[in-house]
Amino acid sequence: MGKFSRLGNELYSGKRSVNFVGRKWLWYAMSGVIVLLAVGGLYFKGLDMGIEFVGGAQYKVTVADSAPKVNQTDADKIREAVAASGIAGTESPVVNTAGERSIIVQVQTLTTAQSEDIRNVLAQTMDVDPTNGVSEEQIGASWGKDVAKRSATGLVVFLVLVVLFIWAYFREWKMSVAAIVALAHDVIITIGVYALSGFEVTPATVTGLLTILGFSLYDTVVVFDKVRENTKNLRAVRMTYPEAANLAVNQTLVRSINTSIVALIPVGAILYVGAVQLGAGSLKDLALALFVGMAAGTYSSIFIATPLLAHMKQGETANKQLEKRLAAKRRHQADDRYANVPVFADDLPVRDESDDLEDDDELAEDVVPPATTTPAKPVPTGRGRVVPQASRPVTPSTAAGRAQPTRQSRSKRGKK
Repeated sequence: MGKFSRLGNELYSGKRSVNFVGRKWLWYAMSGVIVLLAVGGLYFKGLDMGIEFVGGAQYKVTVADSAPKVNQTDADKIREAVAASGIAGTESPVVNTAGERSIIVQVQTLTTAQSEDIRNVLAQTMDVDPTNGVSEEQIGASWGKDVAKRSATGLVVFLVLVVLFIWAYFREWKMSVAAIVALAHDVIITIGVYALSGFEVTPATVTGLLTILGFSLYDTVVVFDKVRENTKNLRAVRMTYPEAANLAVNQTLVRSINTSIVALIPVGAILYVGAVQLGAGSLKDLALALFVGMAAGTYSSIFIATPLLAHMKQGETANKQLEKRLAAKRRHQADDRYANVPVFADDLPVRDESDDLEDDDELAEDVVPPATTTPAKPVPTGRGRVVPQASRPVTPSTAAGRAQPTRQSRSKRGKK
């Protein structure tokens, strides 16, 4: 944990940096492949819509008061019996317990004969009377269509509010565009995973999709807020916009990872319980949407939203001019051998003076005295001039002890 903390400090201070913005084309390519797979799964396999959206039949099995209470084992037994009946439309039934005496079974729309067969299967499995112990109810698709319509309306309103909020908060429409692209990226990947995995789409799935939009937006806004702070005065920090944006991603990287892990662990546990132990139900559908959407939201806020924002801002005239000036200044500093002389700072390592004395002694021992002493040759100075040879030793001036004249003002000159 200490190493992770030091890594976070080094990323925040800039001592260590991951070039997220500079490798934007790599992230674009990776996201493009993932989105194509999601769209391909959606096109070729399609979504398995629940009976709430396409309609179907619902059966309620009620046991007698004297019988033992129903539990998940009974629900699993009914699911296996209905799926093994061989009736079309019952391959993937939705089975849930309803209280202590009832079990709800949902299948696709059946004919009268098929419905009678299912009633007999349920009655034999739970040892109840097919007439009194099993009730049937037809579910129309109108309610599901109404849910889908209202969900689409809520999604459009949410996206409009997101654009207005980001534009008003950051005063930058390009941030709104980058955030919307990241949100669309997350939604497409989540829907594609549902298509590829074959999970059933229920109203709980729609709830999960709307929830991940808020999570993805939250992570993106945090990174954008740091980008705005770093790019407030680029000339003072002597950084280009992509460099300042990349620093912002590195500074929020550890926080994003920690937040995502803390959120994904309980959601993953719910997904495991719903998909593996319970086998079906709205809990599984909600958990899958949340898990995939949260993971995609963390990825998009780091690898998509910020690099895309820096890509768009880099084309502005002011940022182009600043980048050219900084590039020229850095080239000049690279040519000047005195430009990189270190200056004093508080974090400079302390050097022991005894080391310097030892180094001086070693250098003194290595010096070989000359064999003969010869007068030093004149050293050229100025523009090719030569220092003349001294005719005699320089002696102190005899005028050193006398009083030196002082300059008087013009009004006092000639007066005694």
